[in-house]
Amino acid sequence: MMTQTAQTNAAPLGGDQSLVAMVPRINIHAFCDNQQTAETMQMAAADRRMARAHTTIQLGGIMAAVQVFQAQSTPNVLLVESHGSRDVILSELGALANVCQPDTKVIVIGHLNDVVLYRELIRQGVSEYLVAPLHQMQVIETIASLFQNPKSAPLGKVLAFVGAKGGVGSSTIAHNTAWMMSKRYATETVITDLDLAFGTAGLNFNQDVSNGIYDALGQPDRLDATLIERLLTKLGDKLSLLSGPGGVDRDFNVEAHAVETILSAMRNSVPCIVVDVPNMWAPWIKYTLMHADQVIITATPELASLRNAKNLCDMLKQARPNDVPPKLILNQVGVPKRPEIPAADFGKAVGVDVSCVIPYDAQTFGTAQSNGQMISEVSAKSKAAEALNGFVQILAGTDKPAKKASKMSQSLFAKLPMLRKK
Repeated sequence: MMTQTAQTNAAPLGGDQSLVAMVPRINIHAFCDNQQTAETMQMAAADRRMARAHTTIQLGGIMAAVQVFQAQSTPNVLLVESHGSRDVILSELGALANVCQPDTKVIVIGHLNDVVLYRELIRQGVSEYLVAPLHQMQVIETIASLFQNPKSAPLGKVLAFVGAKGGVGSSTIAHNTAWMMSKRYATETVITDLDLAFGTAGLNFNQDVSNGIYDALGQPDRLDATLIERLLTKLGDKLSLLSGPGGVDRDFNVEAHAVETILSAMRNSVPCIVVDVPNMWAPWIKYTLMHADQVIITATPELASLRNAKNLCDMLKQARPNDVPPKLILNQVGVPKRPEIPAADFGKAVGVDVSCVIPYDAQTFGTAQSNGQMISEVSAKSKAAEALNGFVQILAGTDKPAKKASKMSQSLFAKLPMLRKK
């Protein structure tokens, strides 16, 4: 009747919700037994992680599903709800089995916290049994887990950095964050510079870069671990760059699905992907921000930045109700003789607390830029470096830097063949 794989009932709010995998391009049909469950399913279907799936929701419970699928084939995933007793649920599922294709994955939603029922359902081939009431993230995580290899590595996290306007220092902060993640916390990190014409990642690391980002965006259907391996530029033991040389000698139409393919491919192998998003507005820019695991907005303490940061935050919070709000960085604070909006007032007006305040330091930032170095390399004890260290600590979720590995230990970089340079 159904798949024989049993999954553990995940807590709806446990762990980092942002790292739930994207649900693949599948058909999902839900037959709910009450309005509350139907509303939860509608909220789940609207989540960014379900964007590729086609979801149909209707009332009627298990017997409605039996009637519908007498005349049509069952979908990839079928969710059915019942308020009945153990015997009623088993009886109704027996009728469903007669019309259900063998490869359909069935999730049963019940109102009985009954371990005997759970075991019997799993024995009969039900993929999962969930006890109502449900949270939308519980539904999404359950569906996503049905299509994941349990032996695969944990998903990487996509951090999208975007400026509230041009010149606020978003790219510099993104590059410094990636460098600190790789150095201080020994986390494999890839910087993806999506500013095709004016990207500065190569300059900031004093590297001659290839057309990696151009080639990846131009042939997303051919993208695999081997191709990505060839396109990356290695910046350190645990830091790599996917970028282009910059220039205005060509036109390039970026498609959202190309960005999705690149980030999904890296997310399966790299723990941290820092995306440097250019300060412009296009469908693929919006898609990148909408589907990142964490969005970081950099602004300066003046009115134009406040307006744009608020617009971005409002859009993201409305479109991503199951994700944490964007993080807000206030950069270049304390420019002599410039009127500025205080950080507390800025955050209150935007609707997001300011996570990091970086003081104006023209000498340190200018020297780092000229030398192709990071802020901590130029002045590790500067207030700007301390502020950035504190922010990266927030992103890493720990206050303990990684211990340096012995020479005999094999780095994680060596274990990721897709990132090794030949």
